[in-house]
Amino acid sequence: MSNVQKFSAWGVAFILFIIGIYVLRAVLLPFVAGITMAYFLDPITTKLQQKIHSRMAAVCIVSLVLILLFLLSVFIIVPIVQRQTSIFIANLPVYAGQLWSKIEPYAMELKSLFPEQVDNLRQTLAEHLSSGVKLLLGTVQKVLSSSMAFINLLSLLLITPVVAFYLLRDWTNFCVSFKRLLPRQEAKTIHALLAEMNDIISGFVRGQATVCLCLGIFYAVGLTLAGLDLGLMIGLGIGVLSFIPYVGSTMGFIISVSLAAIQFNDWKRIAVVVVIFFLGQMMEGNILTPKLVGEKVGLHPVWVMFALLAGASLFGFLGVLIAVPVAAIVGVLVRFGIQKYMESPLYLGTNRTNGDV
Repeated sequence: MSNVQKFSAWGVAFILFIIGIYVLRAVLLPFVAGITMAYFLDPITTKLQQKIHSRMAAVCIVSLVLILLFLLSVFIIVPIVQRQTSIFIANLPVYAGQLWSKIEPYAMELKSLFPEQVDNLRQTLAEHLSSGVKLLLGTVQKVLSSSMAFINLLSLLLITPVVAFYLLRDWTNFCVSFKRLLPRQEAKTIHALLAEMNDIISGFVRGQATVCLCLGIFYAVGLTLAGLDLGLMIGLGIGVLSFIPYVGSTMGFIISVSLAAIQFNDWKRIAVVVVIFFLGQMMEGNILTPKLVGEKVGLHPVWVMFALLAGASLFGFLGVLIAVPVAAIVGVLVRFGIQKYMESPLYLGTNRTNGDV
């Protein structure tokens, strides 16, 4: 086959693959989640297998530990979240009064200077707030009453662990079988590209997930000890959103400091919240990210943010799961294409007849 025919064949296969993902996107979520879970757990399982000399036993042990950790976190975290939420809802009128007492002098001054504009602004804000609340409640009701949402949640809880278990058990066999299917002439090149993709994906995804876990625990414990209502929920949310560079810490800082300014009358307690985020950023930038992720993963933060937003826009939560791996694959292929271009006569300007430049 000529290079044009090979490129056409691979291009058609890639297009069919993308079309298949788009058509089946409604049912792929538990399977992609299972593959992701198996990919995360494979290094631990392999190391345990080397010690006990049994893949099946290693998979069972890892699965059992994971289930126990999940149940433990549910039994510990859920009651705390419920308690913090109930306290926050009970204190919400108090916080609203405190907030109004702080902004009332400025509002009165503005009203005395611009009476008509302030009244119009207040009326507009009230209308938008009312419509926004109605929209939010309607969306929540629609999501909760949607049969598809229930099916997706049920499939995640039931199908994902089963898929992850069997994939984890047969992970090595799948890798060997896949390598056998590679075209023999380009097998070495494809294997080198796949190895580079795996290094980038494992280096970023596994490392960044560990960073998110550490940050979530740090902020959840720190904000809770600081006495901030919803501190646990905010901290865990920061950990989840930290997978998107700069987003988790920025949103968490704004929400936490704003809530602290409403909740606390003492500026020292607000300063404690600021110090927590300062320490968190120092820990993330100087310890966690350099040690766990490294600087040579080949994924720029802007590229990661674009990939996550594009994936979420196209495929929803499924797109979020596959965004970073796809971004890593595209990055490796682009660098490989640039390398081949810079070695080609098109870049070097080589004359095909006499080799002159």
